[in-house]
Amino acid sequence: MLILIAGPVRSGTNGNEVLIHENIKKLDQIALQVYQRGHTPVIGEWLALPLASAAGSQKIGDEISESFLYPVAHRLIHCCDAILRIPGASQGADNDVRIGRERGIAIFTQLDEIPVVEA
Repeated sequence: MLILIAGPVRSGTNGNEVLIHENIKKLDQIALQVYQRGHTPVIGEWLALPLASAAGSQKIGDEISESFLYPVAHRLIHCCDAILRIPGASQGADNDVRIGRERGIAIFTQLDEIPVVEA
């Protein structure tokens, strides 16, 4: 399955880039575990941040990055088979789950809910 990892990135950071990058690293580690279960993980920021940078964004949260972060995730949801919602307050991740439910895709809240696929 192609699985979107949804969780806190900017929530609770007050725009502190160190904390934002720590949150992204946490998502990366969960993505690695999803991959090890035999699936293809994706995180919206993996695509949105390079696009925003190419468009002239100077930092996460500036006007240019804002025009990419949520729209890229929403486009990704339409390509995904499932969403893994990791713990933590995040309106963006909650919205991803809402969109996923509307599309009828699987929503996981625990890593161990995701089946292991033998290669």
